[in-house]
Amino acid sequence: MDKRSKIALYAIGAVIVLMMIAEITKPKALNWRDSYTAADKIPLGCYVLFNELKALSDTPIKIATKSVFETLKDAESSKKTLSIFINNGIGFDKQDSESLIKYVEKGNSVFISTNHIYGVLSDTLNIRLGTQGNGLFKQPALNSFTSPSLKPNERLFKDVIETSFFTSVDTLNAVALGTSKVEKTEKIINDTIPETNTNFIKVPFGNNNGAFYVHTNPFAFSNYHMLNGNDVYAATVFSFLPKHQIIWDNYYKSGRKVIRSPLRFVLQNQALKWAFYIAMLSLILFVIFKGKRTQRIIPVIEPLKNATLDFTRTIGYLYYQHGDFSNIINNKTQYFLEQIRSKYYLNTNELNEKFIAKLAIKSSNKKEDTKALIDYLVYLKSKSNHTEADLVQLNKLIESFTKSKI
Repeated sequence: MDKRSKIALYAIGAVIVLMMIAEITKPKALNWRDSYTAADKIPLGCYVLFNELKALSDTPIKIATKSVFETLKDAESSKKTLSIFINNGIGFDKQDSESLIKYVEKGNSVFISTNHIYGVLSDTLNIRLGTQGNGLFKQPALNSFTSPSLKPNERLFKDVIETSFFTSVDTLNAVALGTSKVEKTEKIINDTIPETNTNFIKVPFGNNNGAFYVHTNPFAFSNYHMLNGNDVYAATVFSFLPKHQIIWDNYYKSGRKVIRSPLRFVLQNQALKWAFYIAMLSLILFVIFKGKRTQRIIPVIEPLKNATLDFTRTIGYLYYQHGDFSNIINNKTQYFLEQIRSKYYLNTNELNEKFIAKLAIKSSNKKEDTKALIDYLVYLKSKSNHTEADLVQLNKLIESFTKSKI
């Protein structure tokens, strides 16, 4: 190796070391992803709430790391318990829902706080949830209780909140315990949603004093709000719950850590991640310098062909393999809106009821289907992180809408 090559190699090594030092020493950005796990200290984790419950509980809190069916199968049947589920969205399958219903029928209780609930349990309790907001902007929501004596404990939630409420409740069985109020700054065409809606109910179930408690503001129990003066509201909500032994769900969480491959494990460990990066960089440098000393094989030049489809497929696979669902959803949304602008000459800056009505007429789609698609687009834009399920649902809605229409 000549002197010039050595100097270049040393320079590259120095740059790599400086980049590593800068990466290690730079302050970490605040993580605003949904988590709600007991161990996460990020703004939307539940570390503070979990430790407060531990301090106030007379018995040790059990942490559930498996599905409802597996957890309740091993639970003691002689002792009444309270299961707590807090997450941005909760969907129990049929088997889990049936296990949860039998669990409550035995006299146990379940507390659920979520913006969205799906599946058999929602149908059994005869409840439906909706989201209140003006476009993409979230309005401050005053969370109160139906009991006048608890008025001092109401709180105004201003930040990181998606205001959800009950759009349908079985009034014969459910008891309203709390409400949320959003003051509307301007009138929206065809807006029939009142300013005040129920957001906390109790649904007695079975003949043994069991009950479901369903709450629609999981943000109220996050570290961010527990440490910013809203802990009184959370404490008041929990005062409605029976004093049974607590089973804390750590399975149905957006922030649940799942290691599915050795590479994922390596990349989640800071030391192993840097060792992996250094090994890969060393291999690249070896290939570069080794390649200069070896005669390359003269390639056979094939005729040019149209590789547009292959390129598109490759890019799609690349995004998918990297799990960059947010980027894919953003691109699909932009492409879909561009199609609407170019074909139907509609302004897509405001995705309101007026826009939905015009789009339904021009595209010959049902207004309900059109509203479902546009509402889902608005919902996805409000999220900072997306999952594969979000992408699949968006693709289904767009394909159903655009089939033989655009």
